[in-house]
Amino acid sequence: MAKIRDRTIRLLMSELFDQVVSLMTRGGYVMFPLIILSVMTLTLVIERTVFWVSVNGRASLRRIARLNRALREGDRDNVRELIEGDMTPYGRLARRLFYEGVSDAVAVEAVEDERGRLDRFMVTLSTIITAAPLLGILGTVLGIIQSFELLGGKSTLTDPTAVAGGIATALLTTAFGLVVALVTLFPYMAFRGQVAHALGRIEAMVAAAQEGMCDPTDKTDASS
Repeated sequence: MAKIRDRTIRLLMSELFDQVVSLMTRGGYVMFPLIILSVMTLTLVIERTVFWVSVNGRASLRRIARLNRALREGDRDNVRELIEGDMTPYGRLARRLFYEGVSDAVAVEAVEDERGRLDRFMVTLSTIITAAPLLGILGTVLGIIQSFELLGGKSTLTDPTAVAGGIATALLTTAFGLVVALVTLFPYMAFRGQVAHALGRIEAMVAAAQEGMCDPTDKTDASS
C-alpha cells in the first residue's frame, strides 16, 4: 500500500513538473517571474493563514475575553496566569502593560510593535497583486512584437503557426498574471480584515488595562 502511494505521489509530482515546464516553454521568459510570484503567494498565504488561525481562533478569543475581564477588575494574579507563556500579539501586549505600566507612552509603543507583526508580508502580497498583471501585460507586448516581426519580415511567411505561437504567448502570460493576482487578492483582503479585528481587540485590551490596572494614587490625583 505504501509503495502504491509513493508511486502515485511521484507520478503527480512528475506531471506537475511537466506542466510547469510546458508553461515556461509556451509562455516565454515572462512566465518565470510569474511562477516565482505564484510560489511566493502560496507560501505567504499558508503562513498568514496559520498565524491568524492561532491568533484569532476560538480558543484564543475566549482567552482574550478572560484576560480583558481580569484587566478591568485589576485581578493581577489572574492576569499573570493568563499571560504566562502566551506568545500571541495579545499576550505580548498584556505582558508589557502588566510589567511596564499602563501609561499612554507604553501603550502606544506596545501597540505599534504589534502592528508590525500583524501587518507582516501584507506589503509583499499587495506588491504581487500589482506586479502580476503588469508582468502578464509585458508578456502580451513581447508576444505581439514577436508576431509582428514575423509578419513584417522580408522573407515570405510560410508557416502561420509561428504567428499563432506569438499570440498564444501573449494570451497565456496575460491570463496567468491575472490568475496570480486574483488568487492573491482574496486572501489579502481576508488578512486585512483580520488585522482590523485584531487592532480593535488590542485597543479594547489597552482600555481595559488602563481602567483596572491603573495605580489608585493616579486615579486620586486625576480626580483632584
